[in-house]
Amino acid sequence: MSDVKPTIAILGGTGALGTGLARRWAQAGYPIVIGSRTKEKAQEAVTELQSLMQERGVDAVAVEADDNQSAAAKADIVTLTVPYAHHASTLEGVKADLEGKILIDVTVPLRPPKVGTVQLPDAGSAAQEAQALLGEGVKVVSAFQNVAAHHLQEGHGIECDVLVAGNNKEARAEVVTLVEAAGMNGFSVGPIANSAAAEALTSVLIQINRQYKCHAGIRISGLPEQDS
Repeated sequence: MSDVKPTIAILGGTGALGTGLARRWAQAGYPIVIGSRTKEKAQEAVTELQSLMQERGVDAVAVEADDNQSAAAKADIVTLTVPYAHHASTLEGVKADLEGKILIDVTVPLRPPKVGTVQLPDAGSAAQEAQALLGEGVKVVSAFQNVAAHHLQEGHGIECDVLVAGNNKEARAEVVTLVEAAGMNGFSVGPIANSAAAEALTSVLIQINRQYKCHAGIRISGLPEQDS
């Protein structure tokens, strides 16, 4: 079995969520390509990431910057972390470069100013919209909607579980592996239609965060105890 890890592109990867995932995957040894609308903006995020990794004493890994389309073309697995307003347009721009690959869609269909109110699209969820737009040649997997970017930026473990939905069982399993590499527990929860539950929960968590001044996540309880 090869020990070579797949290259992960993070489109819209200059925000708090994208850079948080990049930090954790880079620390786990995954080659990373941070994408943005311009390569110059992506390079700023890469420079900051490389500096942080040096401060933490983490061995250097391959981290590079590029525009979104070029980043998608270079990667084995692509992660989309753009705001919902740019979801469809970003996917249209990289559609040909995603064929045959896994797309991890982190998008939540938040509609300002009422981001604390569940407002799912007619298709059922943002991930379902992505699957319909891209076609069955792309394995869309929904994940990470309920993880606060604040926690991803920190170096400690995260007390939050991740729901992983997608129509392809093997693709879901691969994303669960990436969730674990980022320091969390991942749970395969079935087809892409079930991503609606995770996307809707984000607005609920926003309400909790506002009320209790926290960065809440979700935990799955009642699991059988694992042998130590």
